[in-house]
Amino acid sequence: MTITAGIDVGSTYTKAILLDDDSKIIARVLNRTGYKPGEIAEETYDAVLEMAGIGRDAVSYVVATGLGRFQAVFSQLGVTDLTSAAWGANALFPGTKTILDVGGQSVKALRCDEKSAVTSFRLNEKCAAGTGAFLEKTARYMGFGTEDIGPLAVTSTLEIPISGVCTVFAEAEVINHLSQGVAASDIMQGAIVSLVGKSVQLMKRVKMEPEVTLIGGIMRFPSMVTAVRELLGIDVNVVEGDMVQYVSALGAATLARYQLEKIRSDTDVGFVGVR
Repeated sequence: MTITAGIDVGSTYTKAILLDDDSKIIARVLNRTGYKPGEIAEETYDAVLEMAGIGRDAVSYVVATGLGRFQAVFSQLGVTDLTSAAWGANALFPGTKTILDVGGQSVKALRCDEKSAVTSFRLNEKCAAGTGAFLEKTARYMGFGTEDIGPLAVTSTLEIPISGVCTVFAEAEVINHLSQGVAASDIMQGAIVSLVGKSVQLMKRVKMEPEVTLIGGIMRFPSMVTAVRELLGIDVNVVEGDMVQYVSALGAATLARYQLEKIRSDTDVGFVGVR
C-alpha cells in the first residue's frame, strides 16, 4: 500500500492526515500549534503515524502547508494554504468553484478552476475583528471557552448587531451590550453574523460562483454555516464535524499523491510547490 501524508501547520492548530491507495483517510490528528511550530509539526506527524500503526518509512510522500510549512522539515514539498485549500475542497466536493476558509487568525476567499488551480483570492489577516479570533475573544469576555461558541449561538433568540470595523471598536460594543444586560447567546450570534458579513465581502471581491465550499475551524459551528447560507441566499458545501479543520491537510495529502504519481510515471510533474 502506498501512503501519502499532508500536514497543515496553521497559526492556531496543526493538522496531519494519512491517505491510502484509494485516497481514503487512514488517520488524522490535530494539535495546538503554540509557539514552537517545528516541534509541534514533528509531534503531530509522529502521532498520526502512531495512530495508523506505521513508521515514517511507510510514507511515500509528504506535503506540508500552512504558515509554518517551512518548519515541517520532514516533508518533500511545501505549498501555500491557498493551494492546499483548493485541492482539499475539490477532493471533498469536486464541483467547488469558490472557497471560504475562516480560521483563527485569517479569513481567505478564493476561486479555483476544475483543476484546483487558484484563479483569484482575497485575504483578511490584518484585523482580528474579521477572523475567528474575534469570536474566541468575545466568548472569553463573557466567561466562556471556544467550545461554548456553537452551543451559545444556537440558543440565541435575538441578533445583536456588532458593526465595529476593527477589533477595538467591536470589543467595545460587546462590553457595552454586556453592561446593558444583553444575553450572552445573542451577543455571540451578533459576533458570528458580523464575521460572516466581512467574510462574504471577500467572497464578492473574488467574484464568487457556485459551488461554494466552506472550510476552516470556525465552520464547525452550525450557526456560522447557517449565517453564510442566509446571507448568500444559496446552498453551500460543508463537510460534517471537525473535518472542516482538516481540509487543507487533506489537500496537501491529495497533492502528495498527485506528485508521487507524476514522479513514478517519469513525466513532468506540472506543479511547482512553494517551500
